[in-house]
Amino acid sequence: MRHNKKFNHLSRTKAHRDALLANMTISLIFHKRIHTTLAKAKALRVYAEPLINRAKEDSMANRRLVFSYLQNKEAVKILFQEIAEKIANRPGGYTRILKTGNRLGDNAKTCFIELVDYNEAMLKDNAQAKAKATRRSRRKAAPAVENPVAAAEAEAPELPAAEN
Repeated sequence: MRHNKKFNHLSRTKAHRDALLANMTISLIFHKRIHTTLAKAKALRVYAEPLINRAKEDSMANRRLVFSYLQNKEAVKILFQEIAEKIANRPGGYTRILKTGNRLGDNAKTCFIELVDYNEAMLKDNAQAKAKATRRSRRKAAPAVENPVAAAEAEAPELPAAEN
């Protein structure tokens, strides 16, 4: 019976699944964004987020534990130096899944999984949304014109005189 076993096995053995998720986590750390299927992305989020959370507290024990999962010195180095600085104040939710549609060959649902603090386009949109706190128009008022008749004549194009 599989009572309370809600874990997606991804049709792989334990060793194969661990190798797959470790390699995907390493790619996510290096590239900050990877393209994969939705099922793998959801499994990766469960695997990678606790490891990323360990990077917030830089101790030798945490480095050894993360290295035991990833087996890649460069990925651990980037995780503890570069990524840990950006996520220091974030309480959780270090990854984002963006669905991209279905794959042509087998109609599998595909998506991007990315580290939240590394998507510059979304960070700019959030900054603009925070800056725009009012619902009123931000257009500047038209400059005041002292003599409206003279201004209208200056702006109107000169028409050639019509001959009879």
